[in-house]
Amino acid sequence: MFLALNEIKHSKLRYTLVIGVMFLIAYLVFFLSGLAYGLAQENRMAVDKWEADYLLLSEKANDTLNMSMIDPEVVNQVEAKEKALLVQAPAIIYQSKDEDTKENVSFFGIDAEGFIAPNIVEGKLFSKKGEVVADISLKESGGYSLGDQIKISMNDEEMTIVGFTENAKYSVSPVIYTSLETIQQVRYGEIAERQDLRVNAIVVRGEITEKPNGLSKIAIGDFINKLPGYSAQVLTFGFMIGFLVVIAAVVIGIFIYVLTMQKTAIFGVMKAQGISSAYIARSVIAQTFFLATVGVLTGLVLTVLSGLVLPEAVPFQSNVLFFTGISVLMIVIAIVGALFSVRTIVKIDPLKAIG
Repeated sequence: MFLALNEIKHSKLRYTLVIGVMFLIAYLVFFLSGLAYGLAQENRMAVDKWEADYLLLSEKANDTLNMSMIDPEVVNQVEAKEKALLVQAPAIIYQSKDEDTKENVSFFGIDAEGFIAPNIVEGKLFSKKGEVVADISLKESGGYSLGDQIKISMNDEEMTIVGFTENAKYSVSPVIYTSLETIQQVRYGEIAERQDLRVNAIVVRGEITEKPNGLSKIAIGDFINKLPGYSAQVLTFGFMIGFLVVIAAVVIGIFIYVLTMQKTAIFGVMKAQGISSAYIARSVIAQTFFLATVGVLTGLVLTVLSGLVLPEAVPFQSNVLFFTGISVLMIVIAIVGALFSVRTIVKIDPLKAIG
């Protein structure tokens, strides 16, 4: 280790460039990972908050929530530990005082007493017709606040924000929770009272002991994977990040190999003085470990700091376990890449190297 660090001190510019390349690649990998994780979470956060085990959807819906229609009377035929009705309706909303600013949202019609009711971080839970609870992102980036009157663009129905919750997004859109009665207004407007209630799903926590015909049971994990675009997005970013990690390892391995070849004469002199190949090899591995660790950690720190100053609209989220795993993987693969240099060191003939 002494030899490795001493050489770095002697050739600061050369090794600073190596660290710089590793830092840039690590920063890119971490930043893309944060974006990928944040975007994936914004697809599923509202579903994860249920802490449920299964969804019951109509068999003809192809496991798609907004295509499912279930008669509420069927709910009484379902026997499970806990169950809750869910009505989902996409919509575009705007503030009554500002019709030019519109937001794409997803309404969740629920029973306020059910286990899928949202936690309240500001205000209160809806208690009567026309009241809604919105995701906090509508306040932070959309300019909405408690008491604001919002309208549904397709039918101009007016509602009041009485509370805010957090981590409530579905398919990247902010979720607005409301009662089963109010969700009818969202769907049908003025003719809501003449329409029969149709729920999209029955959310179940625990095992289902009795399921009526016409309903299909889907595990929450499977339902999330079938969200439109979710699996494709996760696979795309996964392959991209994986290739970047491999590229980083190859780059650092090439740098170390080139530096090793440039020092062939020096290693030959060291061998002639009785220094073993194993000692020199350990020095190269230690040097690679130091360079990779400094570059990766610097990239990680800058990524975390970048996440603190990004706009709310950017779906960036840090995950400690995720980042730790990527850091260890990049360092380990970089060391594996440096092992090719060890083979060159072992084959060095002192007499030929000295000339």
